[in-house]
Amino acid sequence: MKKKVIISSVIILISIAAAVILYIQQQQEPIQEEKVYQVKKHQSRSPLNVNRQMTEKTTLGAIGDILIHSPVYQDAFKGDKYDFDPMFESVKPLLEKPDVLIANQESILGGTELGLSGYPMFNSPHEVADALVHTGVDIVSTANNHTLDKGEKGIQSETSYLDNIGLPHVGSFLNENDHQKLRIMNKEGIKIAYLAYTYGTNGIPVPKGKDFLVNLIDRDNMKEEIHRAKKEADVVVMSIHWGIEYQRFPTNDQKDLANFLANEGVDVIFGSHPHVLQPMEWINTTDGRKTFVVYSLGNFISAQYNDYKDIGGLATIEITKHVSEKGNTIELSNPVFYPTYVTSQKYHNFRVVPLEKAGAYGLPNADAKYKEIQQHMVQWLR
Repeated sequence: MKKKVIISSVIILISIAAAVILYIQQQQEPIQEEKVYQVKKHQSRSPLNVNRQMTEKTTLGAIGDILIHSPVYQDAFKGDKYDFDPMFESVKPLLEKPDVLIANQESILGGTELGLSGYPMFNSPHEVADALVHTGVDIVSTANNHTLDKGEKGIQSETSYLDNIGLPHVGSFLNENDHQKLRIMNKEGIKIAYLAYTYGTNGIPVPKGKDFLVNLIDRDNMKEEIHRAKKEADVVVMSIHWGIEYQRFPTNDQKDLANFLANEGVDVIFGSHPHVLQPMEWINTTDGRKTFVVYSLGNFISAQYNDYKDIGGLATIEITKHVSEKGNTIELSNPVFYPTYVTSQKYHNFRVVPLEKAGAYGLPNADAKYKEIQQHMVQWLR
């Protein structure tokens, strides 16, 4: 009887010891692997050495004004519908290069029910948005001086159509709840917040009590939204409507506002409104970061011509996210500009083509113009 008791006690002690050893092993190994896997799973199935870092990369792109003058939408009319796809066919491979591409939708997309119109108070067919999606655009800015050309009804019609086809948009809003909702895109493991503001609306007053309809430049409001976006996203991109029309270099006001935005936390600034190209630049911030700015992307599609108004292009910037135990850091690198040209034949057959190929479409000295534009855009990056 005593022998059985002793044997039972030994078995119990062995079981307890085994349980203790198993518990210690579980506390030492699998927990660390599980933490690493949660961070690493987007990149690889293999375990990550905690002393090393991993990287996520994506490329952001932007094109300038989608400005649909009446000759442009008349040229797109096919008897019973509007088809803008052929206008962008030659640059589709170019626009598909970036992982995320934003365009400045300059003219309101209110649709035919509100009555189509060109300058000075625009209203464009909904089908413009279809062509943008088919060509590679991922999000549009709708904050500009023409946002209120068709009043609140124009914004409602545009928003409804963009939502229906699944094209994200930022800058004009349906209500305060919509206004407060950040537009964040997650590409390659990098969260990108898009913000958009304009200097004004051509003197058209924002309806009383409806400030949410369009984002007007206001430093206090911008600061609040930038800080809110920084908490939710890795990268903050600002699409901003500013400057003086047809001026090829930014004003002191543009530069001052760009520095303010950069130091508040904006990583990338894409400018519009001048209808001509203005250079790219790095801004070194007080906290040791750097912000990339394109002061103006010019017209991407319009019926304006000569004096650089028919030259636009695609700007891209690479974003690298470094992830380690010490935290995440963002690196911006390799800014590139691809010039484009709008060609037409007496206001018919509008096409956007790469500038280096524009000689075949009748542009005199296209090679020299291409070199001039490249020099103009990168002159402040050196």
